[in-house]
Amino acid sequence: MDCPNKHGELKKINFHNVEVDYCQECLGIWFDKDELRLAKDDKDKQLNWVDFDIWRDKSKFEFSHSQKQCPSCRTMFVEAKYDDSKVKIDFCKNCNGIWLDRGEFKQIINYLKRKSDYEILHKYTKNIILEGWEVFSGPEKFRDELEDFLMLLKIFNHKFVVQHPLLNAWIEAQQK
Repeated sequence: MDCPNKHGELKKINFHNVEVDYCQECLGIWFDKDELRLAKDDKDKQLNWVDFDIWRDKSKFEFSHSQKQCPSCRTMFVEAKYDDSKVKIDFCKNCNGIWLDRGEFKQIINYLKRKSDYEILHKYTKNIILEGWEVFSGPEKFRDELEDFLMLLKIFNHKFVVQHPLLNAWIEAQQK
């Protein structure tokens, strides 16, 4: 496969326990379908419950045409900007692969951390219901979705203890 930025052939590397294709010159990374999710989940286990799925929630993405070609199937990429993250990714509508230029993976992780912090505290009920539903409906396997659901409960518990120490102490005293 060739680099979409026309820098030559891509090399295979292990990136967060996922084999991806990498350009040594421009430092871009090619993710086949679902590989970005797997790399994100391996990078930060507490972000497993936060989905970055451009094919499931198209309303959160702004789309435009890209001048780059997919290294896998040679069709033109579509450029997408996710929500208010300012990260623009190139993806292939044909094979569902994603090309990230240098630094975009880190930008996605940072955005998802900020989103996770906000969501866990301000939209907890909505998120726990959605994650509970995903345990049975997917898109991931049952075990993976159950782990996401339990992670969300664990994160909420930790954040609650930190933000409300007096209330937490009172609850613990009531349990004795």
